[in-house]
Amino acid sequence: MITVTGTVRSPLQAGKAFAYLSAFEHTPEWDPGTPVAKKLSDGPVAVGHRYHAEAEFRGKRQTLIYEVVELAGTLIKLRGENKTVISVDTIDVKPSGSGSEVRYTAEFRLKGWLKVAEPFIKPAFQSLADPAMAGMKKALDSQASQ
Repeated sequence: MITVTGTVRSPLQAGKAFAYLSAFEHTPEWDPGTPVAKKLSDGPVAVGHRYHAEAEFRGKRQTLIYEVVELAGTLIKLRGENKTVISVDTIDVKPSGSGSEVRYTAEFRLKGWLKVAEPFIKPAFQSLADPAMAGMKKALDSQASQ
């Protein structure tokens, strides 16, 4: 398994930061590696809700179907899957002073024969973290200034 983590701090209040980030359809606004995320379920975010996402990795676009598998307080966990990978994304938002601290963790499990390539592909996955974290901070800070 490949694990990528990052933390950002923002002046945006924790509840508002979580409301924004838990709406997974906002992901393309802050994560350049996920240019498409469309909600497939109706209503407010809840366990079982599904999303169509397209991720760009090494110059190729791959479709994943994500499902909310955990939603508790200010933590959301989504599981995405396609024929080559299982991705589990966890967003945990905590109050920090008058703002928030967001810890984002993405775990990738490659399927089939690709599992043996994990040690070699890990740096490519880790290179996705910095642009996503920078985009998240910019989006949250922008929300705070509105």
